[in-house]
Amino acid sequence: MSNSSKKQEPEILSVEEYKTDAKWLKLENIKWKDQEGKERNWEVANRTKRPKAGVDSVHILALLHHPSKPVSTIIIEQYRPPAGATVIELPAGLIDEGEDAATTALRELHEETGYGSGKAGEGNASVKEVSDVLVKDPGMSGANMHLVTVDVKLGENDPEPEQKLEPGEYIIKRVVALKDLHSTLKDYSKKGFAVDALISSIAQGWELSKQFA
Repeated sequence: MSNSSKKQEPEILSVEEYKTDAKWLKLENIKWKDQEGKERNWEVANRTKRPKAGVDSVHILALLHHPSKPVSTIIIEQYRPPAGATVIELPAGLIDEGEDAATTALRELHEETGYGSGKAGEGNASVKEVSDVLVKDPGMSGANMHLVTVDVKLGENDPEPEQKLEPGEYIIKRVVALKDLHSTLKDYSKKGFAVDALISSIAQGWELSKQFA
């Protein structure tokens, strides 16, 4: 009998939470059984609260459609203490209890960038697509998310909208043409900014699509 025929599906046996004073995160030890039946342990960090729907957050790929300018997107600069750097990333936010991903995306887009009205069916922003559930850093955390693509229809002379930030939020927004996203992120990296993996992957995919179109 070949070794491959003896393999079994991995299995979670138990999850133990370590006692800490942390408010927003919890450290857990997962006892699991691997494909060969061997019991193993894995330490993981998760949020203390997660909506009943089972998804933590949304990240928003806004597509700005202007009558005389190329399709653009919005990136933000935000200092992230865990990274010890200002990170270039997409607008994002946690899903509140009772919200779906589309609702959260429109709300967060309005708050962090000023675009749209923050509500479905109002203003110039509409949800184009909500991704399947995506994991973020599965070697360290069970954190997950939806990538929500939002269309924003602009007029020729629309003014730049003002952000609706909450107290304590320090976010700088920037509109970048999709065709320039890859080079823009490269420039940020050279200047010492950290670049989020998700937006970098989107930019790289856009570049590859142009090469192999």
